[in-house]
Amino acid sequence: MNLVKGGFLLTLASFALVGCGSDESSSNNGSSTGIEGDLSFYTSQPDEDAQKLVDAFTEKYPDVNVQTYRSGTEEVISKIKAEQKAGDVQADVLLVADSVTFEDLKEEDLLLEYKSEELSEIPSNLVDPDGMYAGTKVMATALVANTNVEEMPDSWNVLTDDSAKGKTIMPSPFYSGAAAYNLGVFTRNEAFGWDYFKSLKENEMTVTKGNGAVLQAVADGEKSYGMVVDFIVARAKAEGSPVELIYPKEGVPVITEPIGIMKDAENEAAAKAFVDFVLSEDGQKLAAEIGYTPIRKGVDAPEGLQTIDEMNVIDADISELYQAKEDDKKEFETIFGQ
Repeated sequence: MNLVKGGFLLTLASFALVGCGSDESSSNNGSSTGIEGDLSFYTSQPDEDAQKLVDAFTEKYPDVNVQTYRSGTEEVISKIKAEQKAGDVQADVLLVADSVTFEDLKEEDLLLEYKSEELSEIPSNLVDPDGMYAGTKVMATALVANTNVEEMPDSWNVLTDDSAKGKTIMPSPFYSGAAAYNLGVFTRNEAFGWDYFKSLKENEMTVTKGNGAVLQAVADGEKSYGMVVDFIVARAKAEGSPVELIYPKEGVPVITEPIGIMKDAENEAAAKAFVDFVLSEDGQKLAAEIGYTPIRKGVDAPEGLQTIDEMNVIDADISELYQAKEDDKKEFETIFGQ
């Protein structure tokens, strides 16, 4: 397989992630199972998290050489589409933000059907019924506030309040898959709609590239409030950052960061093993240790995060979101001038 070109390339060493490896004996490593060779992994996970995942996988399968391309979901998909046009999709496994993105790939016949045995422990409503992809974790978009604000809010309406004018920030749906999904969900919820986004613009909401930039701006005190995925706030707070995570009373949109195998994967065996690992108890415990809310039954959420059962989830029809995704982004561009 050709080396992944463009973007950020990681060739990750096969060393153990302490405390997260399998307790299985060496008889279950890559050599004895015949799982070996190169594996191309495309993801929107943060660099450090992607590396920890691959390190744990290659501890179990040391004969697999994982090459990782990492960027925002929208840029990852743009790369895949460019490769498709050139007749050479290089990714074997894809793990990005949301199911709407995977519905697009499914519609274009770019995914391989694979129903892992691990799916028996994953909520069925968070798995594609045709076996093209499965959620790997639960990630809500919530509010982040700097601890210096006078009073912690409990509503999304704080972002449109006069007192927050010019002090709010959100990620761009042109870069962040979560933001693109949120746009579709919020605008189809009668409590928000497009008027909410027009109010955000009127209140001088800043739109930045990704969730990390949102968190940094609020933590630095440059902004007071942000719209951001929950896990990075909980992680930053645990590390001493002056931020608070708030799940607004109106509810939160939730993505599941699905994983799937590309139809023309060059290393199908390693790709299936990778999917199995991510969904396994070991893989889900790793996700929790990194700071994500796991999707697998029986694995606890990290401190500071709500489980899917605790969340008031706001959502919309996946098929409708998929069909309207590009039109939604065009309307967003009209409002915000992105």
